[in-house]
Amino acid sequence: MASQSIEIKNLYKIFGPNGAKYVDMVRDGLSKADLNDQYDHVLGLQDINIHMPAGEIQVVMGLSGSGKSTLIRHINRLIDPTVGEVLYDGVDVCQMKKSALREFRRHKTAMVFQKFALLPHRTVMENTVFGLEIQGIPEGESKRRAQRWLDRVGLAGFESNYPNQLSGGMQQRVGLARALANDADILLMDEAFSALDPLIRMDMQTVLLDIQDELQKTIVFITHDLDEALRLGDQIAILRDGAVVQQGTGQDIVLHPADEYISSFVKEVNRGRVVKVRTVMKPVTDALNNNAVKVRRSALLEEAAKAMTDADQQMALVVDANGTAVGMLDIHDVIASMVTPVEHDAEKTAAA
Repeated sequence: MASQSIEIKNLYKIFGPNGAKYVDMVRDGLSKADLNDQYDHVLGLQDINIHMPAGEIQVVMGLSGSGKSTLIRHINRLIDPTVGEVLYDGVDVCQMKKSALREFRRHKTAMVFQKFALLPHRTVMENTVFGLEIQGIPEGESKRRAQRWLDRVGLAGFESNYPNQLSGGMQQRVGLARALANDADILLMDEAFSALDPLIRMDMQTVLLDIQDELQKTIVFITHDLDEALRLGDQIAILRDGAVVQQGTGQDIVLHPADEYISSFVKEVNRGRVVKVRTVMKPVTDALNNNAVKVRRSALLEEAAKAMTDADQQMALVVDANGTAVGMLDIHDVIASMVTPVEHDAEKTAAA
C-alpha cells in the first residue's frame, strides 16, 4: 500500500490538569511564559498546521524546548493533544479507539529513537525481528525480512552480536533496520542521529537518503541541527516555543528566511553542501543530448556543480534511484542557490 500524507490541523498541547481551559486564552495572545507564570501550565504546541507529503521526508527542527519531540509523539499518539487533529488516510489518530490505535502503531508506524532503544539481552537479529514478532509474523519470514535490512544497512555478519558489542553508529543501524523490517508506511525518527559522532552521523544520513530514494516512505525526522535538516528534508518546519515559525523546502528557508530568528540559523550555512539537487531542479522542458551528464536528485549542489563542471556542461539531467529522468538542472541555478543571500530586511518582509 502506498504511503499517505499526514495532516496536522489546529493542534494544541497544554501540559497541566486543566489544559483545555487555557486554549482560548493562548489563541487570544497569552504567551508561553505568562501561561506558566500565571496558571502553572506549560504550552507545548500552539496551533500547529503542517501538511506532511506522502513518500517524502518531513523534517521538524527547533532548539531544545521548541516542541518538536512533543509534536512527533502526537503522530502515533504517545501524547494526546489538548485540541486538534492528526489525520492519516483521512482518519484522525487522536480519535482512534484502543484497538484501532494498537493496530495503527503496529502496522502503520515505526519509530527510531535517539538513544537506540535496543533490548540488551537480545542479539542484533533478535532486536531486528522484535516488531515482526509482535505482529505475529512467522519466524522464517521475520528473519528473512530482518536479514534483508541488516544487509542493507551494512550489518551483515553481526546478526549474533549483542548491543554492547557494537559502536553507537552500529546500534543505530540496528534501530533503523528494525524499523524498516516492519514495512510501516510512516517512519518516525526522533533525533535519531544526534547522539552519533559527526562522521558516523553523515554516514547514517547517506544511508537514510539512499534507502528513501528506493522506498519513498513518509518520514518525520526531528532534529535541532540545520545542516542535517537541509540535507534530509523535502519539507522543513521550524518550531519556536511550540509554534511554527516557518515551513517550506530547504531552499525556501535558506534563501528566504521569514524573520530574524530564521536568519540567525541560516546565515552561516554552506548551501552547496546541504541543499539537494531536487530543491533546485526544474521540469524537463528542453531536449538534452544523449551525452548529458546525469546527477541524482538526492545529490548535493556542490556535487552536482562538480559533475557538470568536470563534464563541461551547463545543463544536467536529474534522475532517481532507477535512472529515470525526473527533472533538469541549470548550472546558473546551482550557482545562484549556493550564493549567500543579502541580509534579511524585516521591514521588507513585513511589507511583502
